[in-house]
Amino acid sequence: MTERPPAPTPPADRADEVHVTLSRRGFLQMVGMTGAATTLGLGGHALAATAMAHMPAGEAAADDMSQVTVRLTVNGQPQTLTVDPRTTLLDGLREHLHLTGTKKGCDHGQCGACTVHVNGRRVNSCLSLLAMHEGEEVTTIEGLGQPGHLHPMQQAFVEHDGYQCGYCTSGQIMSATALLKEPWGPDDADVKEAMAGNICRCGAYPNIVAAIQQVRKG
Repeated sequence: MTERPPAPTPPADRADEVHVTLSRRGFLQMVGMTGAATTLGLGGHALAATAMAHMPAGEAAADDMSQVTVRLTVNGQPQTLTVDPRTTLLDGLREHLHLTGTKKGCDHGQCGACTVHVNGRRVNSCLSLLAMHEGEEVTTIEGLGQPGHLHPMQQAFVEHDGYQCGYCTSGQIMSATALLKEPWGPDDADVKEAMAGNICRCGAYPNIVAAIQQVRKG
């Protein structure tokens, strides 16, 4: 049986070019998978973040796509960030813009502590790549209100003691504020369903619902 000859080794001056091409191909395949997953409702942002996070470090470093520049508006201020393409919106806000009011909880989109508004709609920032928000408007808890000039929802949370440890509170308030513009019913049960994606491990749910209803009915 004749053995197959080994594949020819690229010339030294083309080795990097071949490696970058393969790296790009892998990246584009990942993006294609992300698009398919989004179409099927499987969480494209999460798949993209997971796939890119597991890309070999050497491959990412060799690729000319190892840095991306993103321009967006955060809390009314234009921002330009140059980051690793695997950077999530959550990490961009916390680590690059130092807006630490948005909390990193489960990092899997299950607790809601990282909720922010993107173009007025609530999103789990841990599941969304920063690079996907070019030109968009992001609002965090810092942009919602400030001491002495609180948003009505923030004030209601204070009045109803809608928090205990406080770790989930920023995400709770951001979700609660977003639902004011969403087509939910008027009852407490509707509020509970609308807030199902935000977990309070301290169990302050009755107070949270009371705070939200005060603002909705006020």
